[in-house]
Amino acid sequence: MDRVFGLDQQTLISIAIQLFNVSILAAALSFLLYKPVRRFLQQRIDSIRAQVERVQDDQAMADKLRGYYEQELDGIDQQRLQVLDEAHRLAAEKRELMLAEAKKEAAAIRAKAHADIEAERERVSEEIRLHIIEVATAMAGKFVENSIDEQSHIRLFNETLADLEDMV
Repeated sequence: MDRVFGLDQQTLISIAIQLFNVSILAAALSFLLYKPVRRFLQQRIDSIRAQVERVQDDQAMADKLRGYYEQELDGIDQQRLQVLDEAHRLAAEKRELMLAEAKKEAAAIRAKAHADIEAERERVSEEIRLHIIEVATAMAGKFVENSIDEQSHIRLFNETLADLEDMV
């Protein structure tokens, strides 16, 4: 028998037995392992679905939180703008109050300066009037000493008094 492969009866029986054994082994393994493998695969599918659902839930929660925080940031921006507006308003009011107070103080200083000037003017005027009276008295005294007649003396006194009143 010098052949490598022959399709004789022994080979065919051997092939048939092996096919039968493989069929029985496949059926037995299928019977024994199909349900556990299917259950394992189903559990794996369920686990993956649960993870996907958790991820989707987490994503939804993250989106909600992001929306919430964006609203909070918008609210904070609005509050910041309101605070800035309020600060600007208060600063403007304070500036106006300070300006009004400064104007009042300036008016008071101006009024005091005018009053001081008027008082000084009156004081100087009074001093000048008194000085003129002294000079006029001295002149009148000298004139009276030099003058003989009383009529001239009265006329001179009246003229000097009229001149002094014009000066004042």
